[in-house]
Amino acid sequence: MKNSRDLISRRVIAGNCRGTLVISKKLIILMKKYYKVLFLPCIISWCTSCQRDLETVPIEQQTLDVIFDPRDSAGTNANRFLYDSYLHLPGIHNRVGGDYLDAATDDAVSSNTSNTSVFQLATGAYTSSSYPDNQWPNFYAGIRQTNIFISNIDRVPLKGKLSNGTPFNRVWKAESKFLRALYYFELLKRYGGVPLLGDKVLSLADDVNIPRGSFSDCVEFIVSECDAMKDSLRTNPIDANNIERPTRAAAIALKARVLLYAASPLYNGGNIDAGNQYTGYSSYNAERWQRAANAARELIDQNVLSLDPSFGNAFLNQMSPERIFARQGGNDQSVENSNGPIGYTSSINNGRTSPTQELVNAFGMANGKSITEAGSGYDLNSPYENRDPRFYATILYNGAPWLGRPAQTYEGGADKPGGIRQQTRTSYYSRKFMGNYTSSAQYSNISHDHILFRYAEVLLNFAEARNEYLNAPDADVYNAVEAIRKRAGLDPFTLTPGLSKDQMRTVIRNERRVELAFEEHRYWDVRRWKIAETEFNKELHGKLIYKLGSGTLSYQDNPVLQMKFKAPQMYFAPIPYSEVAKNQNMVQNPGW
Repeated sequence: MKNSRDLISRRVIAGNCRGTLVISKKLIILMKKYYKVLFLPCIISWCTSCQRDLETVPIEQQTLDVIFDPRDSAGTNANRFLYDSYLHLPGIHNRVGGDYLDAATDDAVSSNTSNTSVFQLATGAYTSSSYPDNQWPNFYAGIRQTNIFISNIDRVPLKGKLSNGTPFNRVWKAESKFLRALYYFELLKRYGGVPLLGDKVLSLADDVNIPRGSFSDCVEFIVSECDAMKDSLRTNPIDANNIERPTRAAAIALKARVLLYAASPLYNGGNIDAGNQYTGYSSYNAERWQRAANAARELIDQNVLSLDPSFGNAFLNQMSPERIFARQGGNDQSVENSNGPIGYTSSINNGRTSPTQELVNAFGMANGKSITEAGSGYDLNSPYENRDPRFYATILYNGAPWLGRPAQTYEGGADKPGGIRQQTRTSYYSRKFMGNYTSSAQYSNISHDHILFRYAEVLLNFAEARNEYLNAPDADVYNAVEAIRKRAGLDPFTLTPGLSKDQMRTVIRNERRVELAFEEHRYWDVRRWKIAETEFNKELHGKLIYKLGSGTLSYQDNPVLQMKFKAPQMYFAPIPYSEVAKNQNMVQNPGW
């Protein structure tokens, strides 16, 4: 019993007794749930000693024999351990200090006027010791746990196979490898090249002064893992009992995303520190775009996924044909409670997210034209009429039907009354991921999963990569973008024939902005396109809406936040100061 505490070893890299990553509290909670009788004394023991920074608990064989029991053909404990590995998956909903990460972009601001984490990200008010979204400990905790699983699951004589004959040992190991590859990508997009541990679970006797892998090595490791594991995973469509598990499509989607990032300007010839192997490639290579396009095309050509006929349904229906991989959320009202407009007494609404006028303006008209384009029909005095249907599924605006009455975000209205109560700063509230509450009097419990991969992104990834590879967009590029626009309900959904490469790039980037809003893409897209010093150094706006005595409304732009982006250093997150101080081989990112 005394050795079972090794299951929750405090240090993610065992043996790094100089203070590497700390295991997550969520993991401890789930451990208590699953192993209450067997491991509760160990958890208590761990908690009482967790302040001793130099002590590291090693992995011991007796504990692994309990988890990976050679007599457990059902793999009960091993399966629970695998599920624990999912706890380190990134979320989306109000993830960063209570806010969406998109509130650190030009798409939104936090309605909380205090010094929030996203405010610090948006204004560059952080250091290597105080990075507000430091995910280094979390993802290395996940990597360590998946490595333990990968190294030990073959000890369990699992019975059963998939319908294609793949034994469950291989399936579960592939699932764990997918999670590990995803954790490495999440580190890569934040920090550049990071230490690659392979399958090894380090012990106290090992040298833990591990240097960073190059950006290229990290990309190739993730890609090779995706290729190796994909055929051992479940295939789409997936059954309702396994909706949280990665599939073959998820592995290919991850590969396509990794290669898209690798081909992007920030890394592909635009290295912020010429010759720095950790922050990108030393020179441009157009074939990287082709490689990314081919990876996305592989998934498209399989015809196992499709766009959900309803844009909003893709986020609420766990069996949507568009879903590829998601972290399970609750069946609850959490998104509505956190972000709904504040003036309703029938349900909890905290109005945490204020979309910007810049995001609102990015949504075009229902006829497919931008609001500034001739013939669009945009009316400054009726700015919310006849807009792209995705606008109504993403933004709650003044007059939007909600909980049985129109939202009132004009000055002094029920949903923007003024005073000290948290409320919209822009006259807009976030509406995405919420149920259809236009006429109902109160919220009900619905699925709020964190969608990490969906088919619409794959189409946009393909369109971007192929457009950048070619001298001018071809029919394949047009078809991918127009499929997104058609599903959105634009009429006509077709694009102007004969667009140049630059013109199509502008279209694709705007489609990504409106289609993927609040899904944690904008923050990284603007960086990988290497335009953050322009796009994230702007003044952001909302609307001041006044209701006149005649009942008419007037609209005025209102500045709400001045973003600040320090180039080149803010293109990458700082390696945590503690890691650099305690690992003599750890090289800090430029500028930090």
